[in-house]
Amino acid sequence: MVKLGKQSRSVSIVGVGCTPFTNFEDHPETKGMDEGSAFGYAALEAIQDAGLEPRDIQYFYHGAANPYLIGDSLTPNMQVADWFGVRGIGSVHHSEACCTGYVALQEAVQAVASGSYDIVLSGAVDLAASLPVVNAPGCYRRDFPLNEMLPTIPMVYDRAYGRAFDSAFGISFDNWVNKYRWEFGLTAEQIDDALNGISKVLRREAVANPLGFSQKTFEELAAENGLPDADAYLKSFGNPKVTQYLRVTGFEIKCDGAAAVVVMPTEMAVARGLDHKVVEVLGTGAAAYEGATADNEYNGTKDGAAQVYELTGVKPDEIDLLMINDFFLAGDLAVPEEIGYVPRGESWKYAIEGRYAYDSDKPINTNGGRCNFGHAHGASGVADICEAVWQMRGEATNQMPKAPRTTFLRGFGGGQNIRCQILRTVE
Repeated sequence: MVKLGKQSRSVSIVGVGCTPFTNFEDHPETKGMDEGSAFGYAALEAIQDAGLEPRDIQYFYHGAANPYLIGDSLTPNMQVADWFGVRGIGSVHHSEACCTGYVALQEAVQAVASGSYDIVLSGAVDLAASLPVVNAPGCYRRDFPLNEMLPTIPMVYDRAYGRAFDSAFGISFDNWVNKYRWEFGLTAEQIDDALNGISKVLRREAVANPLGFSQKTFEELAAENGLPDADAYLKSFGNPKVTQYLRVTGFEIKCDGAAAVVVMPTEMAVARGLDHKVVEVLGTGAAAYEGATADNEYNGTKDGAAQVYELTGVKPDEIDLLMINDFFLAGDLAVPEEIGYVPRGESWKYAIEGRYAYDSDKPINTNGGRCNFGHAHGASGVADICEAVWQMRGEATNQMPKAPRTTFLRGFGGGQNIRCQILRTVE
């Protein structure tokens, strides 16, 4: 296992900002936005939240999962600075598929912890619900059909063998939940009930969140379709299994979105006397297993969690909130046990009993997660960080009864990149 070194100085999140996660053309607040204006929206909100002005930002990171396809651009960081008033300052673009947002935080923290900068903004944007009209202004978009999206997914896998033999796409959907099922002797029906239990909880939380994509709970959809309850809807002909275990509702809702954070040294943040809590980034564990590697999500999560626990000295029983990048739902069942958030062999029961809800004892994804809040690819991780910070300050929409002091974020993207991060409010 990689042994992480201590940072030169403590770094904290002082500002967060997030657009609605929606189809931008369908939302009055975002209609006509392109990537630059969306990134600027989130960045300006984060800067204002930090009590700063754009001139205070010394460096920024720009993330996007697939800027060439979705944004018709290369080096997109060079194309967004004017949207939030930072023309001329240094910046860099990075892309780690759906793990981009968690890497965004890691890179910003390292830039400040090194002493190179004091105030850094980091954000990500993807307009994942549509495609650009090539050679037209950025606000012009067109539909993004599956027949154009699916051929691009194998591009995150190894060219030499992984793509050629189709050895990656599809395997990762079920392999961890299948491993979980057989390890604890569960039936397919029990797994189905557990995944549907998670879906019900997360959908209610996304619907209650004004930034979230989903507008109706499964209970409401059941009533509209003449079905007795949410369980009947989730097991109905209209929500079939599309893999061995996962139903349609177990996959991401592709949408547009942007989010950003501002970080600075903790000592400086505390001295500024902000009107909200300061949230320290205790550390980041990292792992990456190429997409065709067996059990890649499991192994990456195990490695990343071990690294960040050893670095920070935090114990699993200190975690108050768990955020999981769940662009397919299986991670919500398996990750809580792997990081020690719930006992081994018990996660499926917690799911069925509704104990992962924001107002229960082991909350996960209090914004609804990728399958309900929406998935704007590279921006989703930063949106999760925003949600965690709002919860820790006591400012969230679905506010936990007791504001969490310690949050664990498990980022996952491209079927291979993993980041495990721990945040803690400064007392």
